[in-house]
Amino acid sequence: MRSTTSACRFARARSSRCSVVPVAANPRCCAALPGSSGRPRGRIVLDGQPIDALPPYERPINMMFQSYALFPHMSVEQNIAFGLKQEGLPKAAIASRVGEMLELVQLGALAKRKPHQLSGGQQQRVALARSLAKRPKLLLLDEPMGALDKKLRSQMQLELVNIIETSGVTCVMVTHDQEEAMTMATRIALMDQGWIQQVGTPDEIYEQPANRFAAEFIGSVNLIDALIADDAPEYVTLKTPAFDACIRIGHGITGFEGQAVAFALRPEKLAIGKDEPAQACNKAQGVIEDIAYFGSHSVYHVRLPSGVKLMANFANRQRWASEALTWGDTVWVGWGEDDGVVLTA
Repeated sequence: MRSTTSACRFARARSSRCSVVPVAANPRCCAALPGSSGRPRGRIVLDGQPIDALPPYERPINMMFQSYALFPHMSVEQNIAFGLKQEGLPKAAIASRVGEMLELVQLGALAKRKPHQLSGGQQQRVALARSLAKRPKLLLLDEPMGALDKKLRSQMQLELVNIIETSGVTCVMVTHDQEEAMTMATRIALMDQGWIQQVGTPDEIYEQPANRFAAEFIGSVNLIDALIADDAPEYVTLKTPAFDACIRIGHGITGFEGQAVAFALRPEKLAIGKDEPAQACNKAQGVIEDIAYFGSHSVYHVRLPSGVKLMANFANRQRWASEALTWGDTVWVGWGEDDGVVLTA
């Protein structure tokens, strides 16, 4: 992890959901998580208080491990009470806090069961309750869905978010699952080679990627190499070797005329059909080479005469209701002036 002289601050937010990896003081700040080995430079501040000089066991931080790390010989309530007993709280206070956590994760009826008697989702909730029982200011989640199968993982994502929102704790989650990040986080930080590439809300990350890495990492995207031909305050015109028509953007980007860029266009933004769009720009003709069926929608892979392939999503409800497009058909794809993003990096 690269050291920094900037202070990396973790602000406590009462109603915040998870943030995927820490939110630092600035986008280039290396967000260091406090470990027992310390750090060579800089400061780590949590809720306005420096914590780098504190030993790990005194920091108001708890962590939920990917494996959950439940004690197999202890019951659900004993697992939740473990950290509270280590703090030396009175028995009455421990019982009250455990009851509160059991109600929060809706496991009161299973309080006497051992971990092996629980489902994967129930074990996850026990681990979360144990992590929240000490009322930390910051909760760290290490790929919390990694031990669950795909269907259960999807079910547990919003349930986990609701529990964390109810508790009011700020959460930092590390995950490699894009869907998990988009579903659970209020803010996402994309990291590549140890550097934060973009920080934003899920819709900002998806709709307004900062660079090629962000555009390609989250979801599917068509990336078209182009050159800025005209950069006016109200619009930008791009020329590309991929197809004959120009690309027109409904706003200026200022200062990049003549520069090589990439035009990012999500597949669901493209309209596809046999009729040529009326506009002069933002269209291309090609042949359907592949069709991938995903139940709710199909993805058409259209090869242009230049050899470039574009992906276009089409809802299957519309697909069956209209003239069917199939392999080998010559089609047109088109999009609006505000449907794509110009990437200069």
